[in-house]
Amino acid sequence: MPVLKDVTNFLESFAPLSLQESYDNAGLITGETTAEITTVLITLDVTEKVVEEAIQKKAQLIVSHHPIIFSGLKKITGKNYVERTLIKAIKNDIAIYAAHTNLDSVDGGVNRKICEKLGLQNCKILQPAGEQLKKLVTFIPVEHVSQVREAVFNAGAGNIGNYDSCGFVAEGFGSFRGNEDSNPFVGKKGEIHSEKEVRFETIFPGYLQGKVVDALLNAHPYEEVAYDIYPLDNKFDKVGMGMIGTLINSVSETEFLQKLKTTFNTGVIKHTALKDKPVDKVAVCGGSGSFLLNAAIAAGADFFVTGDFKYHQFFDAENKIVIADIGHFESEQFTKELFYELLTKKFPKFAVHLSEVGTNPVFYF
Repeated sequence: MPVLKDVTNFLESFAPLSLQESYDNAGLITGETTAEITTVLITLDVTEKVVEEAIQKKAQLIVSHHPIIFSGLKKITGKNYVERTLIKAIKNDIAIYAAHTNLDSVDGGVNRKICEKLGLQNCKILQPAGEQLKKLVTFIPVEHVSQVREAVFNAGAGNIGNYDSCGFVAEGFGSFRGNEDSNPFVGKKGEIHSEKEVRFETIFPGYLQGKVVDALLNAHPYEEVAYDIYPLDNKFDKVGMGMIGTLINSVSETEFLQKLKTTFNTGVIKHTALKDKPVDKVAVCGGSGSFLLNAAIAAGADFFVTGDFKYHQFFDAENKIVIADIGHFESEQFTKELFYELLTKKFPKFAVHLSEVGTNPVFYF
């Protein structure tokens, strides 16, 4: 059976922890990484009732979207639901893992699932992340270019949009001299050697740096490999916040609001004034998405679907877009399905359960 580390490694390969926001606390909250896992319980939030459900289902791991701990704990005495939940989980050897803003940020994450539920097509990240890409430059003897390049590409480098294996090569000559402790692949110790080499350049997401560099070093024939890594300001269209797509067929604003209400089973939708125009392009953001309003307007969205808009923020629509606040929980509820699909495909031999506990703290009278 897989151990906890196998599960967390897989989840982090899909939604790397380095992509989480600075305020977040995604990752393993509690649990021993060597513990065997046979049953997993999936939830949006972790509460005492969820831990009780995990006990009943004999689950060794709870996977949630929201971390049970956001800020530091100095004492764990059971004075609030967070501390009581942790105490109950630890006493019963139940690990807790959260994938939060890192899962929001990846292309196939929370917002892709919302788009899927709404039937949106041609979806893309609404606000692509900056400072996520890096460039690798290295120098390879001509005869070994193919093997090194292939290894680096297999490690995840060289992807640009719909293209992979993207790189640049230029021929030149490299020179070096090994000391008495060296074991040069070409040339002799103590002598300056000039070798026909290729300068190879490619890009990669920063969270893959360790994997890409390991692949380079393992495939390169030289004892000492010369390489440079540069941070880039380019936007990375596979990582970022929110998502935007188009409906297969345009619908009226009231039809779309009804679709939202039915699909997300929300008690109420708070929205700005309707514009009496057909709905074709829709921007979405799971959870609290008001910070993306200007991006949604700039992208030409007819509707912006999210949660947690404050009163004065509704004015910022300025009749350029319809804001539809469907609620925080409602917008993220299908994240459980996303976890389920990921885990059952990767680990088909252990049980994965969707929590039956309602964790939404907001009710509608």
